[in-house]
Amino acid sequence: MASANQQGRSAGSSRSAGRGATKRASSGKGAANGRLIDYPRAGKSGVRRWLPSWRLVLGVILAAGFMLLGLVVAAYATTTIPEADEFALAETTTVRYANNADGTPGAVMGTFAEQKRVLVDATTLPEHVGHAVVASEDSSFYENAGVDPVGIVRAFVNNVKGGATQGASTITQQYVERYYNGKTTSDYVGKFREALLAVKISQSQDKEVVLGNYLNTIYFGRGTYGIQAASQAYFAVDAKDLTVAQGALLAGIIPSPSNWDPKTNPERAQQRWERVLDRMVLGGWLTAEERAAQVYPETIEPTTSQTFAGPQGYLLAMVKAELIDKASFTEDQINRVGLDVVTTIEQPLQAAAEAAVTSLRDGSLAGEAPNAATKVGLTSIDPADGAIVALYGGPDYITSAQNAATQDVAQAGSTFKPFTLVAALENGVSLSDTFSGKSPQKIEGWESETGKVTNFGSGGGQSFGTIDLVKATAESVNTVYAQLNIQVGPDKTAEVAHRAGITTDVTQVPSNVLGSDAVHPLDLASAYATFAAQGYHAAPFIVREAKYLKDGGIAYQGAGAREQVFAPEVMADATYAMTQVVETGSGKKWVKPLGRPIAGKTGTSSDNKSAWFVGYTPQLATSVAFYQPTADGLGEDPISEFGGVAQITGGTWPAKLWAAYMKPVLEVPKYAEVVDFPERSNVNKKKPTATATPTPTAEPTPTEEAPVAPTESTVPAGLVGMTRADAEAAIINAGLSAGVTEAVDATVPKGRVISASPAAGASAAPGSTVAIVISLGPAVVPATPVEPTPAGPPAQ
Repeated sequence: MASANQQGRSAGSSRSAGRGATKRASSGKGAANGRLIDYPRAGKSGVRRWLPSWRLVLGVILAAGFMLLGLVVAAYATTTIPEADEFALAETTTVRYANNADGTPGAVMGTFAEQKRVLVDATTLPEHVGHAVVASEDSSFYENAGVDPVGIVRAFVNNVKGGATQGASTITQQYVERYYNGKTTSDYVGKFREALLAVKISQSQDKEVVLGNYLNTIYFGRGTYGIQAASQAYFAVDAKDLTVAQGALLAGIIPSPSNWDPKTNPERAQQRWERVLDRMVLGGWLTAEERAAQVYPETIEPTTSQTFAGPQGYLLAMVKAELIDKASFTEDQINRVGLDVVTTIEQPLQAAAEAAVTSLRDGSLAGEAPNAATKVGLTSIDPADGAIVALYGGPDYITSAQNAATQDVAQAGSTFKPFTLVAALENGVSLSDTFSGKSPQKIEGWESETGKVTNFGSGGGQSFGTIDLVKATAESVNTVYAQLNIQVGPDKTAEVAHRAGITTDVTQVPSNVLGSDAVHPLDLASAYATFAAQGYHAAPFIVREAKYLKDGGIAYQGAGAREQVFAPEVMADATYAMTQVVETGSGKKWVKPLGRPIAGKTGTSSDNKSAWFVGYTPQLATSVAFYQPTADGLGEDPISEFGGVAQITGGTWPAKLWAAYMKPVLEVPKYAEVVDFPERSNVNKKKPTATATPTPTAEPTPTEEAPVAPTESTVPAGLVGMTRADAEAAIINAGLSAGVTEAVDATVPKGRVISASPAAGASAAPGSTVAIVISLGPAVVPATPVEPTPAGPPAQ
């Protein structure tokens, strides 16, 4: 009984507690009902008070969804279908030479435009052509409402994750881009508007009309727009006669026709073709048996517009490539958007380049024409900003699209020696340091069977005595530079070459100093331009500026930032050594007569498979390369003898061609002013130590041997007339010190040596001083003051 009573009381308490809890809950609910949104949550405490209920979360999501839906409905209602973007209104892109000296526009070099476009009645096309395009580009085309929601979500997620950008464009959206917008849309807002317009068009136009207009406007590569022009360009047939296999190939290359052209990328083109056929089977437009019967179709060779005929075709191809690679234009856009492109090519220089090469080809330069297989590349670069101001890539782009200046490579030969010289100057070596020039010479660390290096010349090569780096550069002494490269390190030579502007691989082996690696002529011009700019490097470019014709807005500017990659004093010394190539060395015969400050280097590869002259003034760097590919184009032959020269080296016809080109260039007002290079800096020069006074010692016991005479130095010859820097270097190299004073002299140019004491050839103790007097030029005569005219009496 007691137990029963306790249970009853317990039950009663529970019922009372339940009623109390219900009242409190009702009270809390009432409090919540007093607000529009129960947040923070009533009747909750702690963290739970701030956690929204599922009802609130659902309500917010639904509200946002209705608002978004309302915005979409409103946007759709206000979207109107615009007038079609008429292809006849597509604007031509004009390419010009650099502006004239007076600022007026340069002459037109060429144009880019839609060169092949023929509209056809879509009803005349075979069904399988449309099916192939739908299978490849938008398999849900016949069912979707102009957009593919699943594809949009998939593309959005991929883009957010940082994958390759995807647009999820249906055929209808692509049709909107080309037929109505006239341009490709990439931003999300533009894609949203495009999607709305695609939906509206899908509701108002028949699918076959959309597909037909799409096929008439899409870009198929080879300069063709529309299925008819493409059929002719790839198969020489009309669109109405396209086979299943042909239609599948054209459909497959639509996303990237230039990259997937069967003649330039046959493997990728066939992969795309097979993909389209497989998708046609999946779509029910081909049976498995029909698929198996298909044979990959042959395409005809692409034809090139006469716009690219002649040497300027290489320049136009470079312009288009730069706009695609660096300005992110597509070829389609370049042909249609309407640009005014100003290049860096200066017409007088380009004319001089073409004239010089023509004189070589017709035999007037050398007295005999070279072998037709011998190729020539020429490039000139402005050191100030890297602008390509002239370039010869070949006689006719249509005949051969391979650019001799930018795409071909040839062994660099001794044009690489300046890179080792710079590396040495950066690592404690001076121009006055001496090395053995003996040839042949076994050099420790040289990687060859014999370990020997030979200089240029018959037999064992020309031998030199102990010479400094100026002489070694002027005479292109292989044995000296081999020692120098091993001392400094081939890796440093490679690193300097890349810093200067060489973009191809440079092997880190001792022989890289002799130019064992192949390079582009453009790269060597760029590297030497860095020397001319006193260590500042700027990447080469050909497009100065591109503007939209429609509104004048700037679409692209090619000039990049300059970067100082070498110290000016190192460049001054390297340049000085390279001027001696022209003054006394292998470039003397043809280049020195130009009578200008010129630094340069000849280069000849082993077996004479390439020959170079690369040189520069302070205002211009130019490379000239000769080389001769084998008949199959996979290797190089020795350059065939011509003009009475059995061995074509850099100092022969390449140097003469360089001079023939530069002679008229140096008469162009922009380059006519004579500008001197900076004076030699003598970095890392070693000051001689004066002979110390000996400490008296006891007289030695006489012997029968005669005493050894003390060593003496000789005052170097030719000091009078030298620049101060050259004279000081010569004196230091002789083991003496230079004492400098200055004096006025009207007969000796400013900065040159008037006199030296002791005189040339005199003996002097090591470390003693040779006094040189440097000219200050003629005395400045002060102007005679003009006596002022006495003023009249002041006005009354």
